[in-house]
Amino acid sequence: MSERYDTVVNREQELFMPGVRRWPLVLVRGEGSRIWDADGTEYIDLMAGWGVNCLGHAHPGLADAISDQARTLMQTTNAVYSEPQLDLAKRLADIMPASIHRAFFISSGAEANEGALKLAHRSTGRKRYVATINSFHGRTLGAMSVLGQQKYRDRWSDILIENTFVPYGDLAAAKAALGDDVAAMILEPVQGEGGVVIPPEGYLVALASACHEVGALLILDEVQTCIGRTGRWMAMEHSGVEPDIVTLGKGIGGGVPLAAFMATDAVMSSIEPGDHGGTYAGNLLACRAGATVLRVIREEGLVERAAQLGDHVIERFEALAARCPDKVEEVRGAGLLVGLVLRDAAFAAEMHPKTRDRGVLVNLTADRVVRIFPALNIPQDQLDQGLDVIDKLVEAG
Repeated sequence: MSERYDTVVNREQELFMPGVRRWPLVLVRGEGSRIWDADGTEYIDLMAGWGVNCLGHAHPGLADAISDQARTLMQTTNAVYSEPQLDLAKRLADIMPASIHRAFFISSGAEANEGALKLAHRSTGRKRYVATINSFHGRTLGAMSVLGQQKYRDRWSDILIENTFVPYGDLAAAKAALGDDVAAMILEPVQGEGGVVIPPEGYLVALASACHEVGALLILDEVQTCIGRTGRWMAMEHSGVEPDIVTLGKGIGGGVPLAAFMATDAVMSSIEPGDHGGTYAGNLLACRAGATVLRVIREEGLVERAAQLGDHVIERFEALAARCPDKVEEVRGAGLLVGLVLRDAAFAAEMHPKTRDRGVLVNLTADRVVRIFPALNIPQDQLDQGLDVIDKLVEAG
């Protein structure tokens, strides 16, 4: 490691809260789906900042829009009207089911889920929520109360509200948990942190019906799966389900902190001024970035491209699984959100450092799932270079 790397590590130990396990990297520059560290080493980025940089790094059109808005008006108070907020809201309404066309903007997916939980309570007057095991909805207190992974919840269990958790994909368990005291069921249309888990056919539509039968709402957490990630504008489109509330984040801002929750008129009408807010809610710079991201995705056909490239990745991983059945258990994915499920957790744990040493950045989730979610516009040759590295490492064992 370089002297610059050592300096950064020493400064962090002095100045920063030790809440993150760092990789031995200081990343300093990016361009498209390539990124460079402080030593000048180049990497192919198959993570895109946890799926955030959906247009890649330093996208010229996005950078220009951000720069223009910064020179115009970056932030104001929510006590006034804002055209950038409405421009983004209209673009989102155009890709949502017709029943969902009202939005509220915030800075992170966890905040969006907090708003959704509050909205469900205000709309129904109820206090209990049903969520799924292995789900991930954020690390603020409200979001953690419906986060279905004990490794996150246990540390804060003394101050979390207790809710009900059921297995993902188990319709009978969900129906048994729903009752007339439930405000909403919240779940991801594809579990991302849970290991890229795809729901059974018909499951989400049946859940919506089951919720409505007891007067509860259905909240879909599309924070990781929205804006083309799964080869559709929204992952809900794969099943045809129409939720009462949907939350968005990550790729919606293209790298700028931005998230949203949207809902039907019937649900949104339960909110009164002062019920929810935030200093940076609907920040003009972030909203301008979001509108630009949506425009670029539409103009460049990146939703369709994500579907095509996703099929290519899955085909390659399935061929790898056929060659190495002793190493690979399963391939799961939708669009450019793909998980390679390895049989051995210890072997899986070695994948990230080994791919990194060979110039490729991937993510390991759910102990043994190699997850890739690159930029939607990643060049196929760069994508294949990254997949080649994964292939060779798995084959070498």
